[in-house]
Amino acid sequence: MTARPVAHRGLHDAAAGIIENTASAVDAAVAGGYAIEVDVQLSRDGEAMVFHDFALERLTTGCGKVADLSVAELQALAFKGTADAMMTLPELLARVDGRTLLLVEIKSAFTGDVRLARRTAELAAAYAGPIALMSFDPEMVAAVAEAAPKVRRGIVAQRRYGDSEWTGLSALQRWTMGHLLHWPRSHFQFIAYRVADLGAPVLRLARACGMPVLTWTVRSPQDRARCASGADQMIFETFRP
Repeated sequence: MTARPVAHRGLHDAAAGIIENTASAVDAAVAGGYAIEVDVQLSRDGEAMVFHDFALERLTTGCGKVADLSVAELQALAFKGTADAMMTLPELLARVDGRTLLLVEIKSAFTGDVRLARRTAELAAAYAGPIALMSFDPEMVAAVAEAAPKVRRGIVAQRRYGDSEWTGLSALQRWTMGHLLHWPRSHFQFIAYRVADLGAPVLRLARACGMPVLTWTVRSPQDRARCASGADQMIFETFRP
């Protein structure tokens, strides 16, 4: 889990035509000797797609939601500035083929729909290489634990959830998530915590109990210094450790 720095969404560099979560970014990370973090979204026909956003506009020539299109329709879209096509998770697993750790973040709209977690867990359980799954949503992590108990699972978290993207969650949900109090349900086995929040007391307790703590997203010398004292490994971008 902590042997190598983790390239956030692959070793991407838009200026060089290497877009996040693409085959090119994955290949660059493998060549650099890094572990790889990627994101997955669910297609209309139930496949795990390697893509971060719920919507297509930021990175592709398409529009609308990933969830509204089939695998074939999604792979027909062009990424802006590159010839890469959107990968399915099975395609990513075949491409990496055990050469480095894959850290897969399961995206969630917090609707209670755990189909993506179950599909990702199914694929991870059959994969022969090093892999771990994680999500901001404790229900996704719990679904992984139920579907594939032998696959390493973690929680992505931060101390506070005040940004607009979290307004759909109740105050109790946000407080519980920030303090990781859902563990009796989610049974996470590692933590990926925001680098600015590494002083949180719950992390000291977790590390004292031997639980690995990664931190995201490390982009500066200041971030690296925080990581060195408060986490076991970094998820990084915009530079090469």
